[in-house]
Amino acid sequence: MLDVKGLTKSFGAGSNKLQVLKGIEMNLKRGELVALMGPSGCGKSTLLNIIGGLLPADSGDIALKDRNYGLKNPSAVVDVRRTLVGWIFQDFHLLDHLSALDNVAMALEISGVSSKDALKRAEDALTKVNLSDRMHHIPNQLSGGQQQRVAIARAIAGNRPLLLADEPTGNLDIASGAEVLQLFKDLCHDEENPISILMVTHDPDLASKADRMLLMRDGLVAASDIRSAWGLDEEGEEE
Repeated sequence: MLDVKGLTKSFGAGSNKLQVLKGIEMNLKRGELVALMGPSGCGKSTLLNIIGGLLPADSGDIALKDRNYGLKNPSAVVDVRRTLVGWIFQDFHLLDHLSALDNVAMALEISGVSSKDALKRAEDALTKVNLSDRMHHIPNQLSGGQQQRVAIARAIAGNRPLLLADEPTGNLDIASGAEVLQLFKDLCHDEENPISILMVTHDPDLASKADRMLLMRDGLVAASDIRSAWGLDEEGEEE
């Protein structure tokens, strides 16, 4: 469903040039929850930004469903952001004065959905994230976990096949984080309309519950397990 090939990205020029991505190869299947780990500054967010159409790569290719992109500027891939990729961040990015329902519906209206259809899809999305009884609450009437579920509802209401989640539990307590992860798994494994989620996290326990783990190091991505994610060798000592 998602196929990334030979992706490279550098910042700066001359002696200040820093190569962050050095030929990323990875893929996601439909309905798969994949955790991406790696040390701070290794390029995880840069990779997500390129996949999400917010940043062009220097070389390589991204195939998402039947769309090929990767090297184009954000203005040339508006359709990718509008119809193919949804975002979930560590911060919820909700509008404080709007209800949960209006926060979700407004995002749909901005992308061109009629008001009536946007409200219906927003209601369906909030029900799917178990917030049917909180639709008319504003953000400060919701817990952190509930606010993140509103943000997830906003991301899935557009029926996009891929969600990119950048530290989605970073501002949540352990219990709320576990609820968000379970919701991700339910969305991925939905029999009628499974979506794929690529989740950046620093939490090895969270990552170990995904369908697959990838470890990003030295500008490359490799399959990983919990020991590698912790940076441990065979004897359990730090490498």
